[in-house]
Amino acid sequence: MLPTLFLLSLFFAAGASKAAALDFCVADLMGPQTPSGYTCKDPAKVTVDDFVYTGLGKAGNTTNILKAAVTPAFDAQFPGLNGLGISMARLDIAPAGVVPMHTHPAGSEVLVVVQGAILAGFVTSSNDVYVKKLEKGDIMVFPQGLLHFQINARGIPSIAFVSFSSPNPGLQILDLALFGSNLSSKLVETTTFLDDAQVKKLKTVLGGTG
Repeated sequence: MLPTLFLLSLFFAAGASKAAALDFCVADLMGPQTPSGYTCKDPAKVTVDDFVYTGLGKAGNTTNILKAAVTPAFDAQFPGLNGLGISMARLDIAPAGVVPMHTHPAGSEVLVVVQGAILAGFVTSSNDVYVKKLEKGDIMVFPQGLLHFQINARGIPSIAFVSFSSPNPGLQILDLALFGSNLSSKLVETTTFLDDAQVKKLKTVLGGTG
């Protein structure tokens, strides 16, 4: 009986040790970032602060052309998220502000409005459109990789918190990809059916060249 109990205690001890080693992989922000995330920080150097982030309590700066700001809490800002498949962000949209069409290639998004109202929507790969005015407390989901947008729908600053199914969901804003890059104007005109004057005007506004 005693040998059996001894073997069982060794089995559970080994299992507990292995589980503890796999509990988390706090990001080593000084190390390389791989397709699966950052490499792991030395466990001996992990502190409680790696699992706490306070940056979402402060409003983002909306004094820009979009009149909007996104404050991320991704793995680069919040190392404890590394490898957990989740992250968050704060969205501030001033009156007349907009977050233009954009995608998150690596994660789906859930948005909850906590102040004001936001007109939000997305376009599917078959070009179906889903749009809704969201009031305080409303939640909307945006499937991974689909173009979507948010617009202030009330004359007061609107605030939302968003969560993602990835510690680093990625971001590509369609307008900036077309008119804020060095993609040649001729190619933009050909692929968007816009004329030369429109393309050059938008490149001037958004800082593009070419």
